[in-house]
Amino acid sequence: MTGTDSLILSRRDLDFLLYDWLDVTALTARPRYADHDRGTFDAVLELSEAIATRHFATHNKKSDAQEPTFDGEKVHIIPEVGAALKVFAEAGLIGAAMDYEIGGMQLPAVVAGACTAWFQAANVGTAAYPFLTVGNANLLRAHGSAEQVETFVRPMVEGRFFGTMCLSEPQAGSSLADITTRAVPQDDGTYRITGTKMWISGGEHEISENIVHLVLAKIPGGPAGVKGISLFIVPKFLVEDDGALGERNDVALVGLNHKMGYRGTTNTLLNFGEGRYTPGGAAGAVGYLVGEANHGLSYMFHMMNEARIGVGQGATALGYTGYLHALDYARSRPQGRAAGSKDPASPQVPIIEHADVRRMLLAQKSYAEGALALNLYCSRLLDEERTAEREADRAEARLLLDVLTPIAKSWPSQWCLAANDLAIQVHGGYGYTREYNVEQFYRDNRLNPIHEGTHGIQALDLLGRKVIMRDSAGLALLLATIAATTAKAAAVGGEAAELAARLEGAAGRVATTTATVWSTGDPAIALANAATYLEAVGHVVLAWIWLEQYLAVGDRSEPFHEGKRQAARYFFRVELPRTGPQFDLLDSLDVTARDCRADWF
Repeated sequence: MTGTDSLILSRRDLDFLLYDWLDVTALTARPRYADHDRGTFDAVLELSEAIATRHFATHNKKSDAQEPTFDGEKVHIIPEVGAALKVFAEAGLIGAAMDYEIGGMQLPAVVAGACTAWFQAANVGTAAYPFLTVGNANLLRAHGSAEQVETFVRPMVEGRFFGTMCLSEPQAGSSLADITTRAVPQDDGTYRITGTKMWISGGEHEISENIVHLVLAKIPGGPAGVKGISLFIVPKFLVEDDGALGERNDVALVGLNHKMGYRGTTNTLLNFGEGRYTPGGAAGAVGYLVGEANHGLSYMFHMMNEARIGVGQGATALGYTGYLHALDYARSRPQGRAAGSKDPASPQVPIIEHADVRRMLLAQKSYAEGALALNLYCSRLLDEERTAEREADRAEARLLLDVLTPIAKSWPSQWCLAANDLAIQVHGGYGYTREYNVEQFYRDNRLNPIHEGTHGIQALDLLGRKVIMRDSAGLALLLATIAATTAKAAAVGGEAAELAARLEGAAGRVATTTATVWSTGDPAIALANAATYLEAVGHVVLAWIWLEQYLAVGDRSEPFHEGKRQAARYFFRVELPRTGPQFDLLDSLDVTARDCRADWF
């Protein structure tokens, strides 16, 4: 399938978001993107759709049913995964947004993000390997030495090496201050790494020549807590001066984690310095310091923030493809008759004719299409941060992206999972069987509220850091950006002005509630309901995104555009009102959860 009839994504919607709303062709006036035009953007989007359809979607169910196994020596993955990734790499898509000088295409981040969405929707498990590799390469490009870039980044761009991020440990989880992995300096400038890392996606496999692990560890004698964390490159195989692979590094797979979904991506427990391999005859895995010692967490946030937005987009892609599958089923499944029809001999109608099914489809549409628009807007901000002519504009884009990142990660992870739940419901009993795809989409998507920082962690980040940093400059910028949209809608008049008025009221609650929850000066009270704050502010942001789409439709009246308007109406009438009671709860400074003692459960 291609174009509008694809069950993976909607190319029609992508074109609307990229060209009608975000005006990505305007980026070609900037020096970095001057070699491109709409023709090159369309070509790479078409290529991505074709590869995703022919090489990724075709083994999605198989890689779920036949998940990776470990025989004590090697990890075994179905061959279709490696074959698909070979096609992906040969197409140059790993370096889609990277610089020409390291083999990239130098596409705008927003176009590269749209391309990535095809692969996440087609097969999120296989797409995770290049997703992690791109983030790894981007971090090293920003913070590594020229030698490290040449040795490790270029082979990743070529698809010969894949990358990981190694943060969590069994005893520490998300509390990185408590990691115990050690990095002991050696006379030759390298370090010897010892410790255990848990939940490492892509941590072991045979589908690339090498695996480049980015490992957080502490150098003995450094500061306590997160201030003493450094970042190291720890490759599976050492790399010789001429680029050839050398000895096996002392990175050993302990075992694979067996997941509810997302099964196509190996998820590993790794031991560094176990002694199974001894490069150079010495104990410990050989590691190379990235940047300066004790700055590792700040470097890792480069990859983590990119990954958080990418996780949000992965959640969106799964919610979107689930919606398209549910829509297709609802159009083709006859059952029941129109309300009021009493003739049992009359033909059954497709279930899409029933109001409750349309309700479920509208909800999915509003979640998935709204989330995709938010994802691409964040990528467009990244392009502004990189290439805007004025430093002030670059700084503003950076600040707004900082504020939106926890929302862009968590809102799709919550509500596109809800979309998958509704997709199962539309299918009825069939949706709960493995013969239909929607049950896998739900299982795959259930990981997204957890990894790269749980929903609760993103909530603490938004309320505890992002909206109060720099005297609330980020929150003020977000609200001003929303106000610019409502002013534009008010000038249009009619229904647009009505929606704008509703959004203005909700945005006002964001401002007053934020002030109220911090009015006591007690972080324990302020953060007691941070998850409610994240959900409420997220809904306000998505209402803004839907008003933006409503305005971009203009006066066009094709079915596609009418569908956009109706989804916007649904979100404003059904979803946005949810925030009222949430803001009321936050304003009350409720501490019910905080004050519940552990022995009361």
